[in-house]
Amino acid sequence: MRAERTESVIRGVRLVSIDDLWSGMRRVFRCCGAVGTTVVGAALLAGCDIPVLDPKGPIGSEERSIILWSTVLMLIIVVPVIVMTLAFAWRYRASNETASFAPDWEHSTRIELVVWLVPCLIVACLGVITWNSTHKLDPYRQIASETKPIEVEVVSLDWKWLFIYPELHVASVNELAFPVGTPVHFRLTSGSVMNSFFIPQLGSQIYTMAGMESQLSLLADQPGDYTGLSANFSGDGFSDMQFKARALTADAFDAWVATVRASGQSLTPEMYKTLSQPTEQTPVSYYGDVSVNVYHDALNKCSDGSLCTDRAAQLAMAKSTLSGPLAICTPAKPEGL
Repeated sequence: MRAERTESVIRGVRLVSIDDLWSGMRRVFRCCGAVGTTVVGAALLAGCDIPVLDPKGPIGSEERSIILWSTVLMLIIVVPVIVMTLAFAWRYRASNETASFAPDWEHSTRIELVVWLVPCLIVACLGVITWNSTHKLDPYRQIASETKPIEVEVVSLDWKWLFIYPELHVASVNELAFPVGTPVHFRLTSGSVMNSFFIPQLGSQIYTMAGMESQLSLLADQPGDYTGLSANFSGDGFSDMQFKARALTADAFDAWVATVRASGQSLTPEMYKTLSQPTEQTPVSYYGDVSVNVYHDALNKCSDGSLCTDRAAQLAMAKSTLSGPLAICTPAKPEGL
């Protein structure tokens, strides 16, 4: 019974040629192009609040461009596959006896070229984009500007952000301010577990790690308040580990610095120890004076009074030199070098 039914279905189906199949694929690709354009346009015009797609600086703009180009290139594969999957399922359904049937078909050079060359070209394009952007957006690379960068030292704590301005001798918690149009050079470390510093509208997420220092340069070309956050899970207070990044005019920034200096608080080693204790939803606070070694001690893990890691490394090197072939003075060589 099954064989008779299959035979009757085959007799009602016309055979397909390669030209017919190729023509059908071209129609599908044209349809997919229109669908892809519609989908991308709808996503961009949907009014969703996606900070990385609303950059306010050159680094963020470059990263948005990478996201959009990568999405468009991948849709060249994704959209046709989805459309053809649905189209094939509908056209070759059991009830459609007029669908083309080619039981002896086994190869098409044109189809092979499409399914191999198109992905290869997309991968090559993504590779070029990745190579160029990796070097152009290197976080350690300074932003070219006639304006001198402002230096900011960042320490991620549980669960708050500490910003130290070494040249201005002020500091703040959970609020970062800088002049609009001025590059900001960050030096970042962690006073606790590994974390991630990210201002989506300015770009370049970068990790902070205890005992290590990362660097990052950003610039805001429009004044405004932008959300900064932790992009790496770090414990109970992670979800509230946010800060406000304020891009201010020159006069407004000077007024902000004056407000910080008038706070009456000082960031001493003792105050840093208090800050380093785990707290959640920590309010903004200002420090009008900063002890010189606060960031150094946080980076070298000696805020608790223990031996700093850089000093320990120096002592280890000195010990190696004194006991090696270049020993200055040993019992066997009292005359030294």
